[in-house]
Amino acid sequence: MTAMGAGYWRGVVRDGVQVPPDRSLGDLTAELTSMLGSPDPELRDGLALQVLTVWIGRGVYDDLLVGLGDGMVAGLRVGIGESEGTSVFRRSWSARVIAQVLRRDNDAELLSGSDVLRWGDLIAVWMLREEDVRGWIPGQGTARAVAHGADAIAALASSRHLERLGLTVLLDVLADRVLDTNPLLSGEIDHLAAAAVQVVVRDLVGLEVLEQWIARIASEADPEFVVLGADPHLSTHNAQTFLRTLHLLLLLGPHRPKTRADLLLVISEALQFSNPQHLPRWVTGK
Repeated sequence: MTAMGAGYWRGVVRDGVQVPPDRSLGDLTAELTSMLGSPDPELRDGLALQVLTVWIGRGVYDDLLVGLGDGMVAGLRVGIGESEGTSVFRRSWSARVIAQVLRRDNDAELLSGSDVLRWGDLIAVWMLREEDVRGWIPGQGTARAVAHGADAIAALASSRHLERLGLTVLLDVLADRVLDTNPLLSGEIDHLAAAAVQVVVRDLVGLEVLEQWIARIASEADPEFVVLGADPHLSTHNAQTFLRTLHLLLLLGPHRPKTRADLLLVISEALQFSNPQHLPRWVTGK
């Protein structure tokens, strides 16, 4: 198969992102999938992601959604363990597409539970193993694997196929990523917190579990307890920023889970204990 190239796909976008009649959908998808791993941001984001997202949303892949999802989760294994180079693009942007696939299923109920749960296991394993946390690569654009992985987890959390146990596992995966030693400095924390909200809003995970989960993250948020010799604010950045973002999303966001009021209090207390110089205990009347 001869590659169509950027000019071909620019024409597809220009013509309203219709499915071209001159190639099979399989051939078109294979090239788009390859383009997801390109270091060229136009090919990767401006063309491949845009076309795949539109086609998924329009139902072009409805009868082929399992195959498309399988191809995307396979992309999560490409170069896994590498922290440099360009393989991160294939993993990161495959995660963005699998999020779209899951959202399509959430809207149209096309997939079996076994397929969604199988993908969920693979997404979770990849999120825990991803070593390339670069947000922006000069000359090549956005990588943000952790952010895109969080988007996939958010879509998973909204799936009718996940119950309490599966949602609890997703919370653990998010916490593991937050507590990673690599500071996340390119907006990833916002995505991780938004994914957590999608878990909480299902109202299947009890407050006692959520309290323990918050306590685990909060234990790494206090600069006073950082190992001597480490930059205390850099070491606690992920946990501290996550707690603040999660609190803000629950306070001001549109979601109103049943545990919202209690969870806001738990997070507030965690922030007070880790920021005593700025948030004295009297803020909550204690």
